[in-house]
Amino acid sequence: MSVSVLYASTITVTETLETNIDSMAMGAARQVVHAAFNESGTLNAASDPPATKVAEFVQALTDGAATVDLTALTGTNGASVDGSGLKVQLIRVKNLGDNTLTLTVGADNGYNLAGAGFSHALESGQIFEMHGNDATPDIAGADCEIDLAGTTTQTSEWTIVMG
Repeated sequence: MSVSVLYASTITVTETLETNIDSMAMGAARQVVHAAFNESGTLNAASDPPATKVAEFVQALTDGAATVDLTALTGTNGASVDGSGLKVQLIRVKNLGDNTLTLTVGADNGYNLAGAGFSHALESGQIFEMHGNDATPDIAGADCEIDLAGTTTQTSEWTIVMG
């Protein structure tokens, strides 16, 4: 299996300036496009940072809780995906539930995705995205879990790229 990932972090804003001076023509001349901070790229096994494995799935809570184990993910067609020895390069989580979903470092074998105190609450429909850029910790048996807390059986979409 090989992985090639096209990623983008973009917010392109077109701002239309007021016509409060006579020399300001109507139309496109009044528009400023803010896109200088947009980023995109491609990751694969040969890129820096590398991307070699991916898992994309919907995670359901049971009684308001779940744990995502980066050493035991389910990938395409039910294939087992083990991120051991790799780093999280890209992650995207979308809360599909009606209530708050909180992501934290796992209580047992916690993965410090964004530091030891990592905790991020997602309201309904919100998306958490992170480009690890090879700065996340290595995934290992004692460093592999992200805990989820929410309500009843709510679900979330997950895409995790590791390398």
